[in-house]
Amino acid sequence: QVQLVESGGGLLQAGDSLRLSCVVSERTNNVNVVGWFRQPPGEGLHFVGAIRWADSNTVYADSVKGRFTLSADNAKNTVYLQSNNLVPEDTAVYYCAGRLGYGFGRKTSDYDHWGQGTQVTVTS
Repeated sequence: QVQLVESGGGLLQAGDSLRLSCVVSERTNNVNVVGWFRQPPGEGLHFVGAIRWADSNTVYADSVKGRFTLSADNAKNTVYLQSNNLVPEDTAVYYCAGRLGYGFGRKTSDYDHWGQGTQVTVTS
């Protein structure tokens, strides 16, 4: 059974950096793209970025482009979200999600499997 488990969240100050991890179990033949979404307080889920296992190609939301970087370690079945120069507006619960399709989905409905989320809080 496919499972995604996020880790690495915490309480940070503006300007700090953070690396979130997403471990994907049973990845083979089930997950070809891993996406990250975030849910700020009182809001819905927003797309952050996505990475494809096969070629490590990535896409990002405009709000994080240049500050956030996705990478994948195939041997560890883990995707990393490196977040630099954090601002209070980055405060959210961060979720990773997996989809079988090879295209980059930007909607929650594009993804089949979800992690439980990890809280990131950035203070000014």
